[in-house]
Amino acid sequence: MCRILALGALAAGLVLSACSPDALAPGGEGKGGHEQGSPHHQPTPHHQPTIVSLNPCTDAILAQVADPAQIRALSAYSSDPEQSSMDVALARRFPATNGAVETVLALHPDLLVASTYTDPASLAAMRAVGLHVETFAIANSVAQSRAQVRDLARLAGHVDRGEALVRQIDRAMAEAAPAPGSKPIPAVLWEPGGTVPGQATLVAELMAQAGFANFSAQRGLGQSERLPLERMLADPPRVILAVGHARGPIPEDDRLLFHPALAALGHTARATLAPNLIYCGGPTIPRMLARLVAVRHQLDQHQQDIRP
Repeated sequence: MCRILALGALAAGLVLSACSPDALAPGGEGKGGHEQGSPHHQPTPHHQPTIVSLNPCTDAILAQVADPAQIRALSAYSSDPEQSSMDVALARRFPATNGAVETVLALHPDLLVASTYTDPASLAAMRAVGLHVETFAIANSVAQSRAQVRDLARLAGHVDRGEALVRQIDRAMAEAAPAPGSKPIPAVLWEPGGTVPGQATLVAELMAQAGFANFSAQRGLGQSERLPLERMLADPPRVILAVGHARGPIPEDDRLLFHPALAALGHTARATLAPNLIYCGGPTIPRMLARLVAVRHQLDQHQQDIRP
C-alpha cells in the first residue's frame, strides 16, 4: 500500500504533517523530537561515526550531511519510490536495512539513528550491547526541521554541512513568499485515503509560506481527518492539491481524489503533489516549496489544469 501504511511503522496516522508533540524544547527550535543517547557515547566535534539510519526522513538529511563512507545503511523505505522522501537513485547507492536488530548489529555502526516510533524493545536491545542510539520524531514545523538538520550534522561530525542545508531551507522559504498584500489562496491538500492535514503541521506551514490557506483546517478539520467528497463539492476551495502515486493503479480508497464529479467544480483547479514531498522536512522543504510556488503561479494565470 502507499506511503501512509509504510510509514505507519514510524507513527500512527503519519503525514508530513503528522508528528508527535514531543518536539520543541523550551525557547524555540528545541530538539525536534531528538532524544540523546548515553553521554559517554556522544561524538566529539572531530569524530565522524559510521551510521545506520532506520528513519526515511533522517535518511534524506544524512545523505546530504554525512560522508558516503560513513553511511553503513539507510532504511529500506528510501529505496522504494512509493515510500522514499529522497532521490531513490541516491538512496540505492547505499545498503538498505529493514531495521531488524541482528541486521543492524551485523553492520557494526558507531551510531544508529531511528524514529521515536521504532519498537522500544529493539532500541533497548541495541543499547544494551553498547550501540549509540539517537531517535528523532517527524518534524511538524520548519523550526523543528532546522533543529534536526543541525543535530544530525553534529552527530555526523559535519556541522558546516548542516548549516549549509539550513541556509538552503531558509533561502527557499524566502523565495517562496508571495508578493506583499497577496491574498492567500484557499487550498485543500487531499492525502491518500481522503485525509487532510491539521493546522499545526509542517505541510500547513509550507502551504502558508507559499501563499495558500489551509481550507480544511479553516473549516474545523484536524490532523488526518477525512474530508468527504460531498463536503468538497458543496464547499469547494480554489485548488485541490491531491497527493498522487508514484506508480501503479490508484488504490480503491483513494479514487475519490480523482473522482469525475470534481470536474464539475468549474472554479476549482486540481494539482498533484508527489508523495515524496509531504512526509519529511530537511531537504524535502525546498522541493515542496518549489512545487507549491509553481502551482500558485499557474493559478495566477487562471489555469485550471495544473501541470505536474
